[in-house]
Amino acid sequence: MSNRRLLLLSNSTNYGETYLKYPKESISKFLEKDNEEILFIPYAGVGFSYDMYTEKVALPFSELGYRIIGIHTFPDPKQAVMDAEVIAVGGGNTFELLNQLYANKLVEVIQERVNSGVPYMGWSAGSNVASPSIKTTNDMPIVEPPSFNALNLVPFQINPHYTEAQLPNHGGETRKDRIKEFLHLNQDDAVIGIPEGNLLEISDNSCKLRGDDIIKVFKYGAEILNLSSKDNLDFLLE
Repeated sequence: MSNRRLLLLSNSTNYGETYLKYPKESISKFLEKDNEEILFIPYAGVGFSYDMYTEKVALPFSELGYRIIGIHTFPDPKQAVMDAEVIAVGGGNTFELLNQLYANKLVEVIQERVNSGVPYMGWSAGSNVASPSIKTTNDMPIVEPPSFNALNLVPFQINPHYTEAQLPNHGGETRKDRIKEFLHLNQDDAVIGIPEGNLLEISDNSCKLRGDDIIKVFKYGAEILNLSSKDNLDFLLE
């Protein structure tokens, strides 16, 4: 997996900003200029068409000089992935996203392409499916995919939109509580909580945090690690 290149965003848009504004600079630096065409996978979108989703994503990428093409416009999605120079996977519902990846037989082919060096970008659900499984998603299971096993592009679980905020007078579990429940039953796994407005950039065996906040690294029976963009995160890939 030493050829992998991934950009994994916690979210697409910060409050009060235009779509995909905060990661624009990171996206521009991540992409190589000769890769002008990006295959976009809109399967996480629910309640609006894939065409609408693709058009929404196409605008900020066009401002960077890239052309977005939705995978749903190809007669053979597997071949589209095989031919792709860059793969981008949008946010939405993680269960539906993984369900469609299985339905279109794309899980293994995406793994093969990304592990051979094809750049992969994802935000929210698109980052979550880069994990070994989708068990640390925040989404409601509105469909039942054949498996919770995901793309396994990184050796840790991602929890996007990570927050420690608590609603007043709300007695439900906090995000930290839910991650601890996951680790109680999945004791060999690590979970990375990425707050909104932050992303991980992975190149070969290097992992860097881009953003001003702290990520949380949860492991069973261990103290929670608080890491910033100044810390070396390469150990997460081991």
